[in-house]
Formats: sequence, structure tokens, C-alpha cells
Amino acid sequence: MEHVPDWGTIPRMLRDRAGRHPDMTAVLEDGVRLSLAELRERASTVARGLIGLGVERGDRVALWGLNDLPWVVNAFGVWNAGAVLVPLSSRYKGIEAAGLLRKTGTSALITGQNLAGAPPFADVLGAPDLPELRHVITPRAPLGDGVGEDEAEARAAAVRPGDLCEIISTSGTTGAPKGVMLDHAQILRGYWDWAEIVTLRKGDRYPIIAPFTHGFGLNAGLLASVMRGATMMPLKAFSPDGLMELIESSKVSILAGAPPMFYRLLDELDRRPWDVSSLRVAICGAAAVPEALIRRLVDRVGINRMINAYGLMEGTVVSMTRAGDPVEVIASSTGQAVPGMEVRIAGDEGEEAPTGERGEILVRGYGVMRGYWGEPARTAEVVRDGWLYTGDVGTLDPSGNLAIVDRKKELYIVNGFNVSPAEVEGLLLRHADIGQAAVVGVPDARAGEAGWAYVVPRPGATVDPEDVIAWARENMSSHKVPRRVIVVDALPVNANGKIDKRAIRSRASLVEGPGGAGGR
Repeated sequence: MEHVPDWGTIPRMLRDRAGRHPDMTAVLEDGVRLSLAELRERASTVARGLIGLGVERGDRVALWGLNDLPWVVNAFGVWNAGAVLVPLSSRYKGIEAAGLLRKTGTSALITGQNLAGAPPFADVLGAPDLPELRHVITPRAPLGDGVGEDEAEARAAAVRPGDLCEIISTSGTTGAPKGVMLDHAQILRGYWDWAEIVTLRKGDRYPIIAPFTHGFGLNAGLLASVMRGATMMPLKAFSPDGLMELIESSKVSILAGAPPMFYRLLDELDRRPWDVSSLRVAICGAAAVPEALIRRLVDRVGINRMINAYGLMEGTVVSMTRAGDPVEVIASSTGQAVPGMEVRIAGDEGEEAPTGERGEILVRGYGVMRGYWGEPARTAEVVRDGWLYTGDVGTLDPSGNLAIVDRKKELYIVNGFNVSPAEVEGLLLRHADIGQAAVVGVPDARAGEAGWAYVVPRPGATVDPEDVIAWARENMSSHKVPRRVIVVDALPVNANGKIDKRAIRSRASLVEGPGGAGGR
């Protein structure tokens, strides 16, 4: 396997790529082309502006917006300035955005587009509990010229491999999201190797569907493309016909997404004979990929390889299927550990589980996070003696292929987005009429899974499920909004007095159909 070049940092990587291949197209969006040389130049301009505002090395700078060309430029500008990138989901509403800005002590926020127009949390940005947020840069009030080019280049050259490059928000099972700290060296190595295994290469055209604010979209999309000389094609929003048109017109060669996306593309292909002959590789990171889906993609689309993988924010890239793996391995496992990473399965007492037996997945190696931002105690809970205790349950077969048999604690996935029931419950409790809330994920034909919320009204209050869903749409990212709200008199509890999620899931499984809002 080819070793990652001796870049050490993202600014050095960009300068090397732009110096060697200045005219290569780095970004292509709606017919607008940006070469590697232009990306370097524009990113330097952003860095000069940030430094001129007083952004120091190690300061946190948040980016908010959809996947687009300015997002790419701004991200590299943040890294050039020696700052730490804090991606802020374009789906965030006010209370969600303020929480992450406050947690990370963000000093500057760069906003972009969203599908609804202006940022929905504009009223939060001047809040008194965000004292460290000194600057908000918008498309209408862009960065100024800032410092000179020499000073900006010196700042970029001063970045070190062990410096933090990003703090990625991850859904937690205990409430508020945590900020995962990752440094330049581990990100460059992890996604250089990832790109080699998926055979991402010069000339590839690669739509980036996962949001740049998610670790996959940012690292396996934006950064991997620049490292390997592929052309990234940022997508602001996904639609099956829109993506098929892009594949046909732009000769897309590599595609990554969750199983529901591929099913929708196959349905679209059944409706119209799109030309998808350019597709070479499909990446579908999931606990399990239905074997029938893989065979349909190979037979109907003609892809050369289907790849499954396992990673998590705290552990970067952990395992991947390889060339030559049979369909059965790709469907039932996430492949073997990538170079530099170790995986073991721990039994109930922490002992190594026998081959084939299930237990908690432990990960060790260069990709393990530096910790949770500002939360050393929570970091110590999951990283012990160099091993990351993922909370995921899995098995290893005799060949070392890792199968994920149960997801991290209570997380569920809506259209490829991790959702923490505890976070949604905390948000629901801000509703004036809700006294208790319990959220579970249930299978859903449209989204893979959907959240169902069981709520108990406050004394003397009446809860209307439709009103709660409407309120949630105003106050939560769309993937967190419960598909169904069920009003109950009380929530079941176990022997320890805790809410019994297993009983709630059993109750949900007895209800026919995914439904919309629900009553008692």
C-alpha cells in the first residue's frame, strides 16, 4: 500500500497538489470550475482575511452552509490560518447552533447558503452567552483583504502535524453532542489510505452527497478528492433524478451513500434508462448491506466494485472490504482493519472474545481521536490504555472481517444521519407542554429508520401530536424531527427505575405502519 506523502498538514498538502497539478479541476459545481491553483489562491485570501480579524492559531472557526464551492474554499482558508474548523450543520436551528458554538468557544463564524434563505439562527448569534463569538462573516458582509500574503504564508507554514484541524460534532447517547478532536496528520493518513482502497484517482468525478459538516463528507469527500486529484462535485440537496442526470451528463465514476440512496437510484433507473455506464465504484458504509442490493448494483449498473466500511468520528477509518472480497463478505461485514489500526472484540469482563462471538468493538491506532473538546472525563470513559471503546457490538470472523451486529447504544440512522434519542428527548423537553419524552428508532421504508417519540404531558397540559411535530420542525434539524408522536400517561420503567427503551421498542413494533402523528 502506498504511504501517504510527507505532507504532515493540510496547508502543505494543498500547496503540493496545486504546485504539481495547477490546472487540474478540484471543484465542479453547476458548470463552475475551480482548479487546484485557484483553490489555493482563494483559500489564501480567506486566510488573510481571518488573520486580519485577529483569528489566532488554534482558534475555532465555524462554517455553516450547504455543500458548495464557497464552503470548500472557506474550509481550506480556515486551515491555512492555522485555525480549527468547526463544521456547523446547515440543518441546525437556533438552540442547536448556539450549543455547539458555546461548547467550542468559537471566535468566528462563516455563513453560507441554505435551502430556506438566510440563517435561521441569526437571532442567536448576538446572544450574551456567546461571548467568544467575535465575528460573523456572511455572503453580504464578506472578509476584507486582511494581512499581507507573506504573513499568511508564514502562518500556513507554522501549522504542525499534531495541531488540531477539526472538531466534529457527534451524536451522543447521553444528551448534547460531543466535539471530537482530530489532528492534521491522522486525517491525512486515514483518508489517503481510504482513497487508495476505494481506488479514488485522478480524473474521477465524485459527487459529495454527505454534508461537509459530517466527517465522511468533509474527510472522505472534500479532502480525499484534493489529495488524490479527483474532481469533487458538491451537492446542495439530493434527489434521485437530479443525481442520475448528473451521473449521465458529467460521467460520474465514484459514488458514496447509504443503502436507501442506492435503492432510490435503482428505482429511478427502472423508470428511465439513464446512462450510468461511467460508474466504477460504489461505497456503502453500513452495518449490513443487503446482498440483493449489491447484486442489483453490479448487474443493473455494472459497477466494478462495491465497498463496505466501518468508521466513527472518534476512530476515523477502522475497517474496509477489499478488492476480491466476495459479495457475501461485503454484505455481511465491513471488512478487515485498515493499516495502522487494530480491532478486537471484548467480552463482558473486558477479555478478548473468541472468534465469531459478539462483544464490544475496541479500536486502537493512529486514527483514534485526541479526545472530546473540553470533556476530559468523558474522553477517559471511552479511551482507556490506548483503546477506544466504541460501544458498538460486533464479531470478527477467522479472516479478521468485522461485522457490526448492533449499533452504538441507542443511536438510529435517518437517511444516513446518526440521531441520538437522548438529544431529541432533550430538545422535546423544551416544549412547554411536554413533561417526559422517550424516543426510539423504528424501521422506515423511506428513510431506513425514523424516530418515534413517546411523550407524557406536563400536569394540566394537553399535547397535540401534530402540534409537537410542527414545533419540532421549527426547532430541530429535519432528520431529528420525530416521524410519529404518541401521547401516553406514563413511560415504562425497568427495575432500576430508568425508562425501559426495550419495552418502548416492543410497543412500537406492535403498531402497524410508520404512520405520521399519533395519539394515545
